[in-house]
Amino acid sequence: MTGAAGAIRLVATEADRGERLDRFLAARLPDLSRARIQQLIRGGQVHLSQGTPKPALAIDPPLEVRIDLPPPEPAGPRPEALPLTVLYDDEDLAVVDKPAGMVVHPAAGHAGGTLVNALLHHLQGLSGIGGRERPGIVHRLDRGTSGLMVIAKHDRAHRQLARQFQDRRVDKQYVALVWGRVAAGLTLDQPIGRDPRHRQRMSSRAPAGRAALTHVVDATARGDLTLVRVRIATGRTHQIRVHLSEAGHPVAGDALYGGVRRALPSRLAPLARLDRPFLHAAHLGFAHPTSGDPLAFDAPLPADLTAVLQALDAVRPAHPGRE
Repeated sequence: MTGAAGAIRLVATEADRGERLDRFLAARLPDLSRARIQQLIRGGQVHLSQGTPKPALAIDPPLEVRIDLPPPEPAGPRPEALPLTVLYDDEDLAVVDKPAGMVVHPAAGHAGGTLVNALLHHLQGLSGIGGRERPGIVHRLDRGTSGLMVIAKHDRAHRQLARQFQDRRVDKQYVALVWGRVAAGLTLDQPIGRDPRHRQRMSSRAPAGRAALTHVVDATARGDLTLVRVRIATGRTHQIRVHLSEAGHPVAGDALYGGVRRALPSRLAPLARLDRPFLHAAHLGFAHPTSGDPLAFDAPLPADLTAVLQALDAVRPAHPGRE
């Protein structure tokens, strides 16, 4: 491999025959993620001595590959002094407690006020794998979901943490208040994909769903509701909300998946205070990307959810059997 002035040149050998182009490059260039390599291929920065560059192109030696690395893009999002609880911070990673209502990264309609804006203010150094719009972001939480997120400080930590998520070695537990009676031990494993009839929703009936696994590890009945602790082995968009809703137990306050009810009896009137799904990422466990030491973090329920539980308890009848 040779490289100068932003250009990298590689030569494929017989041992590489049949390998996908993107995998070949990812193996030779450990500082670039496979996703980044695919972006470079599609963006016209990868040139071949023969054939048309495509991520899935099978290597046919002898093949010379030139990659023109573009100069680093200037940082996009600006630092903002937004309130953010940082539970842990070292030279490799940070763990934060994202508040509900905060979008994770800038997007259309959300140029500022995001978690990324807050991270740029509170933390020094973030990985660049996610691009300038998502520095340090290894995984996501929905806007309405509060709780724990791990943030990568550099690309090596980002790749190692992402591999743990991909290999299902991260312990992710959520607390949710759901409709109906749910028993601990319930396992939901329907695949999840974009609902073809409602593009804002996800569904297990999507034609190209991805595997998703959700376990209810603890459950406490609260009248018409159940407070559950859920462990997810995967991290699909809206996974907990979809699985519980389709099982007949939508998350309270979740307007998208049937968790909001118009007429509430007086004993359930506190639910009207919810302006987001009652869902909180309460526990996160993983191995440190450098030392390998196990790390585990817990975040208590935020004030808005705690207030709803306390108000429900205050109006519950003294004799549950007479509800």
